[in-house]
Amino acid sequence: MDANDNATAGILDDITVVDLTTFVTGGFATLMLANQGAEVIKVERPHAGDDNRHSGPPFVEPDPDYDGPGKTADENGESPYFWTINYDKLSVELNLKTESGLEALYDLVAEADVVVENFRPGTAERLGVGYDDLREENEDLVYCAISAFGETGPWSSRPGYDLLVQGTSGIMSVTGPEDGDPVKVGLPQTDLITGMWAAFGIVGALFRRERTGEGDRLELGMHDSALPWLTKQAGKAFVGEETERMGTKDPVLAPYQTYPTADGYLNVGCANQKLWNELCEAIGRPELAADDRFATNPDRVEHMDELEAELSTVFRDRPTEEWVDLLAEEHGLPVSPVYDVKTALNNEQTEARGVIREIDHPALGTVPVIEHPINYENATAGFDGAPPLLGENTEAILRELDYDEADIDRLRDEGAIPDRE
Repeated sequence: MDANDNATAGILDDITVVDLTTFVTGGFATLMLANQGAEVIKVERPHAGDDNRHSGPPFVEPDPDYDGPGKTADENGESPYFWTINYDKLSVELNLKTESGLEALYDLVAEADVVVENFRPGTAERLGVGYDDLREENEDLVYCAISAFGETGPWSSRPGYDLLVQGTSGIMSVTGPEDGDPVKVGLPQTDLITGMWAAFGIVGALFRRERTGEGDRLELGMHDSALPWLTKQAGKAFVGEETERMGTKDPVLAPYQTYPTADGYLNVGCANQKLWNELCEAIGRPELAADDRFATNPDRVEHMDELEAELSTVFRDRPTEEWVDLLAEEHGLPVSPVYDVKTALNNEQTEARGVIREIDHPALGTVPVIEHPINYENATAGFDGAPPLLGENTEAILRELDYDEADIDRLRDEGAIPDRE
């Protein structure tokens, strides 16, 4: 590879990742690595595959005439949720409860750089795929273990999903209407947070390996991963103040919330005094800036309900887009509309950034892909391949590991991989 090739290569182009995870936490971590050029090989249970393949509805039925490698795991079709976590990965079906299936995994790990798993603590070791087991095959391995509550502490053996951790992390306690019940964030937030921490740690361990020649084992829990994101809410708790649900209001800034308009909603974020003064002028209410209740940010936070009443009266007078044109476009103030998901994915800004595009899929024609946001000057990033069908790459990868047809037939006979369908 010459210097020009290096300038346009993916940062993780030469890295191979073996993904033993299911659902979102590990899947999103390896998705981020795939976006940066890593080859990610999903090792899945024969016939069933990743649990996320069964998340739905909705499902999309594959082409009934497709007769290539791989299959649809769920009788209802392919899960669009699964797509969003598994672009540009390869899928291998291996029964790790068979001796030959485990041996095939060891052969795969021997050629890999990273292994990621999200079993409950102790399960990987019982299956023979713990760090010590796999390090016997590859002493330079970077091994990442993800669990709900980490490997130590009184909750370490508990199972956990995003909903549970949104509860234990305090996130739900500060989310929702002021006088209402705790509310789960409408996305699998703690799954995604944990996946991002895991990807960050894996890249850090790979960087260290470049410097020292040593692999490493890292472990993290979803509960631990969510706590640093509490930021301003944690700051209040640290000094003895109560945290609370505030709807769209902010505990330390005002105005910093959502206001109803004549036809929808407008987000207004005045994070400093200059912006507040300019907002008052732009909406034709300069007297608000001189009002003692609203003179400084601490004043506005103290009198937040009164401020909300004043501004709500103003913003209800016009449609959202008129406010955006006046305040954002003409005055350069931080306001924006509140979009639904379809509009968020299909608007002029999203289109201009090239975030959504189509990727060819062998059994579905094309599928939409959400690109990740990092754009390099001297490297490439992005997804090149569709989310895989279950077992789509099993035989091809075994052949890359020097398994011949007789070896592959033996794996079938021993129940390590499924029969051809």
